[in-house]
Amino acid sequence: MHPHTKGCVRACGREKGDTMALLVGQHLNGIDKKGRVSVPKPFRAALEVEGFAGIYAYPLFKFPAVEACGEAFMTRLSASLDQLDMFSDDQDDLAAVILENAHALAFDTEGRITLPEPLIAAGGFTSKALFVGRGGRFQIWAPNAYKAHRADAFERARARGITLKLQPDEEGRDG
Repeated sequence: MHPHTKGCVRACGREKGDTMALLVGQHLNGIDKKGRVSVPKPFRAALEVEGFAGIYAYPLFKFPAVEACGEAFMTRLSASLDQLDMFSDDQDDLAAVILENAHALAFDTEGRITLPEPLIAAGGFTSKALFVGRGGRFQIWAPNAYKAHRADAFERARARGITLKLQPDEEGRDG
């Protein structure tokens, strides 16, 4: 397990003892005619401690949804792209689909963000948005699209018998 020493702050956005946002659960919120939607309060509370009172959001290229995160995760993502070979097709393609399409969306006084048109189109949003926690990041889905995606994911996981090796904790314990 990565020790999160002071030397990793640039690479992963964390110092030893720091905690990254843990975003879990599902939250359904309405989208108004101006494209404003409330970010779930537990997500806002976890992300606001990172310094930027808002989120970074970009279209997912694998699914009709939007991925969002706080500043620490976005910093890790950018640093990870820098680990790819400079000028390689992989680096160029991932930078194009993620960083070039990312939006920094500040919270208003009521904890809402305004989804720009490219993100509304990417997610196929109309009047509702489903916020789905993914640990250090979250996704925003149109409710019906997520329902189908979730059913497919459950079926694939069952069919493949997927298991997970639990990361050791800071004391090195597995379980």
